[in-house]
Amino acid sequence: MTQLLMPKATAVWLIDNTALTFEQIGNFCQLHPLEVQAIADGEVGAGIQGYDPVQNRQLTAEEIARCEADTSASLTMSESNLPQPTMRTKGPRYVPVARRGDKPDGIAWLVKHHPELSDAQIGKLIGTTKETIKKIRERTHWNIQNIQAKHPAMLGLCSQIDLNSAIEKAGGQPANTEGQVQNISELP
Repeated sequence: MTQLLMPKATAVWLIDNTALTFEQIGNFCQLHPLEVQAIADGEVGAGIQGYDPVQNRQLTAEEIARCEADTSASLTMSESNLPQPTMRTKGPRYVPVARRGDKPDGIAWLVKHHPELSDAQIGKLIGTTKETIKKIRERTHWNIQNIQAKHPAMLGLCSQIDLNSAIEKAGGQPANTEGQVQNISELP
């Protein structure tokens, strides 16, 4: 179901132009009935201009009339024939500048302890390039002498749950199947 556009403004219009109960308006606008009553009393949203849901094809006049006649009925939003917007992919996660130096350490840990993970899986998990992973695998990274293998979940580069699911997809055994982060003292 699509969300209502401008719920408080719609509630203002419904209060001013219909005989619907506060409960019906609250259910339709996803507001608490007391908030709808406060809008009607002028305590909340005094300067909000009403938004006509009939004119904007979110409700029909027949639907309003049906619910005015039966106070136990709920308003249902009109079906839209407009195409649904496509969902965007997550995209790369932002890693703070202070954490970017930890990425090679996390990659080294994954390469050392879970060689079954592909470069694409490591890249998605940590948010790095295949080229960087390749250089760490081949030990040709410019800073290889300073890279120490550290658990990526402990570094905050990924969650333990994401790490476990990537390992399971690759066919390996996750070190901790309950989704809990291991103690630092248990790490190699």
